[in-house]
Amino acid sequence: MKTVIVENGFIDGVEKVKLYFREDKEIVDLLRTLPGIKYDQVRNCYHLPAEQWSFTKLNIRFKNKLQFIRKGFESPLIWNEEMTADVKKRLTEVPPEFTKTLSLKNYSRRTIRTYTSLFRKFLEFFPGRDPETLDGDDIRSYLLYLIEERKVSLSHENQTINAIKFYYEKVLGRPVEKYYIQRPRAGRKLPVVLSEEEVAHLLRQIKNLKHKCIVLLIYSGGLRLSECVNLELSDIDSKRMLITIRNSKGGKDRQTILSAKLLPLLRDYYRIYKPKKFLFESLQGGQYSDRSVQEIVKKAASRARFLKKVTVHTLRHSFATHLLERGVDLRYIQALLGHTNTKTTQIYTHITRKGMENIVSPLDNLDI
Repeated sequence: MKTVIVENGFIDGVEKVKLYFREDKEIVDLLRTLPGIKYDQVRNCYHLPAEQWSFTKLNIRFKNKLQFIRKGFESPLIWNEEMTADVKKRLTEVPPEFTKTLSLKNYSRRTIRTYTSLFRKFLEFFPGRDPETLDGDDIRSYLLYLIEERKVSLSHENQTINAIKFYYEKVLGRPVEKYYIQRPRAGRKLPVVLSEEEVAHLLRQIKNLKHKCIVLLIYSGGLRLSECVNLELSDIDSKRMLITIRNSKGGKDRQTILSAKLLPLLRDYYRIYKPKKFLFESLQGGQYSDRSVQEIVKKAASRARFLKKVTVHTLRHSFATHLLERGVDLRYIQALLGHTNTKTTQIYTHITRKGMENIVSPLDNLDI
């Protein structure tokens, strides 16, 4: 990829974005597609009106065609097709202190994996650049690319910001900074929920004892996927009928209910499978995988022929909604789910049938 050096400055009293590069017809042809571009023979550079163009917009406009680097941050290593795979890997490698700090701060395996992947993609956007030389404007240019070019969701954007902020604020110790990119307000989406009858129908599709125990446990206790696969044998308290969730989202421990109907099945499962440490283990030993649990639910939903999209998290949403419909106080549901903010739990008040069963549609009163 060919490189253009960018510098903001004034020409005849007007702020301009000045562009410098080695003489190259391909670069010239690409730049001449920009409205308002002019060539200055005295300064030997092309320039653009600063109010119309910026470093960020240029990087997005010519993504995968030209590489724009601010003056003073030029790298002797220019990204090009001739680079070996080893060199490319080294230039986009996540600094080891990033994952080490995440582990030391007790982030979950899934979060470490997600943050590392998102931060690697950020580094790949600035090939050849030392991550310590990237600043707030670079970060905003990448976020703008994700929003305008990749059309990523608000959730994906927020996770990316969190991953980037972790490196610069927690690893490098830079001051806390906000990276706000204005975007259309996200509409509120209600979670997909199964009725109690649909949950029963889903469960009837699962014949394998271990698989059934996994799905029953997630639904009956309102567990997240990661919480289920991380459960250890000692986390099941059959005397007090409680399940202890350790080091969950946000590093918090909590307890949730153990179903009386599930306990005999769990005892049968333990007698047959004899897990050593984790409640659910793979055939090779060790922790059961997230993907395996997802496949269990996916196949069961397919056999149940549900039209709605059912995931593992649908079971957690259904747990909370069914408790609310049966009159359980929202504060108890919040504690069982491990929500820090009551607003997160209140989403279930918008999907419960409670109070609606006695409301009659006006159509039902028409003589038609």
